[in-house]
Amino acid sequence: MTMPIYASPEQFMRDRSEYARKGIARGRSVVITTYSGGVLFVAENHSPTLHKVSEIYDRIGFAAVGRYNEFENLRTAGIRLADVRGFSYDRRDVTGRWLANAYAQTMGSIFSEHQKPYEVELCVAEVSGEGAGGVGAPVGADQLYRISYDGSIVDERKFVVMGGATEPVITSLTAAFTPGWELRTALHAAVTALGTTGEGAPRELLPAQLEVAVLDRSVAGRTFRRLQGATLAAMLAGGSETAAEAAVAAETVAAETVAAETVAEDGSQGGAVASSADPSTDPAGPAANPEATDNQPE
Repeated sequence: MTMPIYASPEQFMRDRSEYARKGIARGRSVVITTYSGGVLFVAENHSPTLHKVSEIYDRIGFAAVGRYNEFENLRTAGIRLADVRGFSYDRRDVTGRWLANAYAQTMGSIFSEHQKPYEVELCVAEVSGEGAGGVGAPVGADQLYRISYDGSIVDERKFVVMGGATEPVITSLTAAFTPGWELRTALHAAVTALGTTGEGAPRELLPAQLEVAVLDRSVAGRTFRRLQGATLAAMLAGGSETAAEAAVAAETVAAETVAAETVAEDGSQGGAVASSADPSTDPAGPAANPEATDNQPE
């Protein structure tokens, strides 16, 4: 009779940890940092539809790296859990700390009890401040919780870097970080830090290679919004967020004006054709075509 191969619990856990870390390191990095107006998420993501950053609740954002199907299941479960708690009790009971603890318990159970651990790392961020209407912590008390594959949870104060080769990114952000910095400065620092890794580093990342979102402190209710397209390109080019949004608004108004003029022109042409074909405008009148009145319903 052959004896089963024995492995100590310590070795078993080390193997699981090594497996999860290797899976997470194969992905691209994500940076989450606080700034004067809230929380900024910047991820290197070449896919326009598979998001690493998303909204969980009113003032709570979610970022993840690793195996997509696994952290997508966790994201969906977090949204459902937050909705149920907010509906059953009060929306103020849904906090970043509560959600981070729930994620930590779930991932810890998966790591120790399932055959394969999740190859994911999460960040739950909550913004506080003037838009909360008196709810939550004071301004400047934004919360960043980092949850690892084994369920361990860390409360970060400045920024969180996950996935890929994190050491160069952390070094770059540590040198550039300034408490209370503006959104444009934080965005440039995060993009520069992400460009310190990968093939051909240092690299210059384009807007199409980035996924950027913020939790805006000044907004009441749902604070999550994405920065993309012309707005993101203008900010990376050196303009402020206000100027970038103004440029996008101007482009939108111009496009709507052109569309309205086209519709008006088409409508006037269609009206002219209709007028020429309308029997009531014919100089001969209905009498020129007796059947026109006989065929009308009574």
